[in-house]
Amino acid sequence: MSETRTGAVPERAVVPDQTAVRVALWRALHVQLDPPPHVLDDEIGLRLADPPAGWRERGDMDPVGTSRFRVSIVVRSRFVEDLLTEQAGRVDQYVLLGAGLETFAQRRPEIASRFRIFEVDQPRTQEWKRRRLVETGYELPDRLRSVPVDFEKDSWWERLTAAGFDPARPAIVASLGVSMYLTAEANRETLSLLAASAPGSTVVVSFMPPSELLDEQDRQSREFAESGAAASGTPFRSFYAPAQIVAMAREAGFAQAHHISAEELNNRYFAGRPDGLRTSNGEELLVATT
Repeated sequence: MSETRTGAVPERAVVPDQTAVRVALWRALHVQLDPPPHVLDDEIGLRLADPPAGWRERGDMDPVGTSRFRVSIVVRSRFVEDLLTEQAGRVDQYVLLGAGLETFAQRRPEIASRFRIFEVDQPRTQEWKRRRLVETGYELPDRLRSVPVDFEKDSWWERLTAAGFDPARPAIVASLGVSMYLTAEANRETLSLLAASAPGSTVVVSFMPPSELLDEQDRQSREFAESGAAASGTPFRSFYAPAQIVAMAREAGFAQAHHISAEELNNRYFAGRPDGLRTSNGEELLVATT
């Protein structure tokens, strides 16, 4: 009763966002089910999530039905990590909006150590993740900053700068798997804030094209994903044709903006694979620079 009166939250009540957990499990499935070479080797998120036995039997973990989902999830992160590798030394700030159970700092210490990393997400997910990192034996270096934000109440930009982010220096910012959950107004506001970043900054945003632009296979997968998101209380709110989101970025003030299509990602990461593994065109990328 005293916990209720004082507003304290019992430790057992602190749980991560389940969308973030699902993404971590899909990343692990890529390693466990898809043959090498793996686009991203990440089972750390699985260890953090520590799902109950039989988790691979869940409906949303179906090995065939989720194939293009998990490939889309890993390829967007790989694209950003390649960008970080290319720009390490020129840029030393990395911001993840909606970081979830991202494990770049733990998986790629040789690159991550060259950046100050700011992981922006909900307070409960941040608290839970930091605790699980310690429990599973990972250090929390000072260069890795958690930025807990209640997106409905707080200014994530103010929280970010308060955590030590220097807006006068260039940065790489990744917003992956976020734009579809935001309203059009919120997406425009986010792009406008990011367009004011220091010259030389690069922003990577994943977005969902509308259903009529998808392949038939991806259209069916979208319907499944959209119904699941709505049932979870996190419905998809925004869809953009590539030309539309590029125009939004330019109107927001970015010096340059272009679209990275699923075809480009497939040519870059999956060409010549005998298993035919390919990413979905249900989620593509915007790359914008200041």
